Order: sequence, then structure tokens, then C-alpha cells
Amino acid sequence: MCSSMSKQTYQDIYPSSPLLKSSDVSRASAAELLTLEYFEAEPASMPTRVFDQHHVLLNLKDEPHRVENWRDGEHRDFTYRKYEIVLTPAGVESGWRWHDTSRVIVVTLDPDKLERFAKTEVGVLLTSAQLESVPQFEDADICQAGVMLRDALASDERGSALIFESLARVFLVKLIQKYGLQEEEYEFSRSFTADHYRRVLDYVAKNYSKSVRVEELASQAALSTSHFAQLFKQTIGLSPMQFVMTYRVEQAKKKLAEHGTPLIDIAIGCGFSDQAHFSRIFKQLTDESPSKYRARIQG
Repeated sequence: MCSSMSKQTYQDIYPSSPLLKSSDVSRASAAELLTLEYFEAEPASMPTRVFDQHHVLLNLKDEPHRVENWRDGEHRDFTYRKYEIVLTPAGVESGWRWHDTSRVIVVTLDPDKLERFAKTEVGVLLTSAQLESVPQFEDADICQAGVMLRDALASDERGSALIFESLARVFLVKLIQKYGLQEEEYEFSRSFTADHYRRVLDYVAKNYSKSVRVEELASQAALSTSHFAQLFKQTIGLSPMQFVMTYRVEQAKKKLAEHGTPLIDIAIGCGFSDQAHFSRIFKQLTDESPSKYRARIQG
């Protein structure tokens, strides 16, 4: 098998079409979290490629079957069992050959979106690698979360797209908590630790709809305002108020996915002074206006 850098996605070179794919039926806001495809493919192979995305493969086939995997130059010839997972981070060269019909869920994650989710919704700062590179492991809990996602796609009941989005958040939280590569304490500093960050995030999560001042955030870390602002920017990469605005925009995206809520209500409910302020900050951070974002994810 030959290897090359590829701008294609994993799904582009998979030798069969998926039976289910989230891009067909889920809300666009769910695509901000992950994409999911379910395949039942006859024996075949895929050339080695290096992808820009993370891929999580969840095996649902009842019978153990032979699979070969080429991974960063190493050839693995192994028996793939039900509820075993292969986690391939972005940047890892990987190729496949399977010798029996597959039944597999493929979850694709964008590294930038995963980093934002981990930082603002889980309170975790990931390393540059983000996820463990695990060629084969069993995790029935993660697999069951994936099956629930697949079943939500297969359902034609009203609200199934919303259920998929909610389950996607559950899946990501489980994945990050178990297999996310977190920054060690020493990567923060003795003055601003991971515990300080979580306390600041908890405060923002509870108070983002109100006026939030840097002094209030600094008090969560028991630091002076100037020292806190400097340490926060060094650690997180954003000033404290930039972080607050980013968090507000992320919450606004969820509300924009709902039908009928006026923009002014979303603006005030997410802590913006008025609709103009909301629109300006939202466009700065997303490159589109709230109304265009709403039209796209509801369209």
C-alpha cells in the first residue's frame, strides 16, 4: 500500500457508500460537533492516507473477523471483535484491509471544533495531539453511545435530529474524558492551574447571561486582576473577555438552532448588551451574521 497526504476524507475513499450518514438527516449545528456514517461493506481495502481529521471506528459485527491495518509504517494483522474501537488521530498514516463483511460506525471529528468543545463545554485543555492514538481497544460504553447516535439517525420520529445532537454531546464528553490528551498541570503554572481554569469556566457557565467583569473572574482564581489577565491569556490563548464572548457565541449557536426565538431575545439571554452588539461579535467570531447562521443550520 502506498501512502500520501490527502485532502480527501476517510469517507471519500471508503469502497462502499454508507447506509446512514449524519450529513443527510442531522441538524447543521450537530455537524459542528461530529459527523457519523454507518457502513456494511463487503471485504475490501483502503490505501494508506494521512487525514486532517480524527477518526473513531466502532466495530458492531457480532462475529470476530480478520482485519489488517497499516499504521505509521507498522503492519497489524489482527482479529477485530465486537465493541472494539480503533482511534486514529489526525496526522496518523493509516490504511485498511478487511477479510469479511464489516459492520462499522465511523465518527469523524474536526480538531479545531473538538478543541473548542473541550475547552468551553468540558473544561478541558487538550494537547496538540488531542486524542490518544489507540490502534485497538474494547470500550462497550463508547460503542453504545455510538449505537445510540446511529439509531437516532435511523429514526424517522419527530425530534430525532435534536436527539442526535444531544447524544453527540454525550459521545464527545465520554470520548474526551476517557481518551483526550489533557495538558498536565505543569503546562499551566503554579499560579494558574487546571483547577483555577475549571473554576473560571464554571463561573462563566453560570453567569454568561449577565454582566461579567474580569475582576469577578480573577476572584475565582484568587489572583489580582492584572496578574490573572496575563496568566489567562498565556494559558488559554484568549483574553478573559475574549473567552467570555466566545462562550456566549457558542451558547447563542444552540439557541439559534431553535425555531421562533427572536434574535433580540437570544442576544439578551446570552449576555450581549443589544442585538447590534450580538451581531457584531457573532460575525467577528464566525464570519457570518446570526441570521445567516440560523438560516444555514435550519435550512
